[in-house]
Amino acid sequence: MMGPQVLGVFAEVDAAVKAIEGLRAAGLKDVEVFTPFPQHDLEHALHTRESPVRLFTLVGGLTGTATGFALTTWTSMNWPLIAGGKPIISLPPFVVIAFELTILFGALSTLLGIIINGRLGRDTPDVIYDPSFAANRFGVLSMPPAGREAEARRILEESGAEDVQEAAGEVTHG
Repeated sequence: MMGPQVLGVFAEVDAAVKAIEGLRAAGLKDVEVFTPFPQHDLEHALHTRESPVRLFTLVGGLTGTATGFALTTWTSMNWPLIAGGKPIISLPPFVVIAFELTILFGALSTLLGIIINGRLGRDTPDVIYDPSFAANRFGVLSMPPAGREAEARRILEESGAEDVQEAAGEVTHG
């Protein structure tokens, strides 16, 4: 069961940033943001880190390159085709296969990274949500430890929240 949740609805980005900074200063670091469009100010206030999915892509691409060269080299060594005195292992024609496997492995590992890091397929309870976030409002959701809901509510209200909603435990709004 999920803990308590406090949601503030904001009309301005600056007020939402102020609320995030206030929550973080108070030690309430479990914060999520809902926006109608991407806002870099909110990302900076959340101190988001770069996605680890890019490492999945890099490792997948490098594995694809190595696999491409290994596959073509192994094939040429096991079934040599000597034509006109050309070398059996010649890298220029192998680059095409290596490139294609780089793209394939990179794409598949990116998909795997998204599934793993996006926690897709896990049964998690819903959080409070307001439909106005899809149009023109910004939401700051704090999940404070039990007993600190009033502090989170106060910080959101002082930051200029138009509306503050609370929920205890599992919420299935959507």
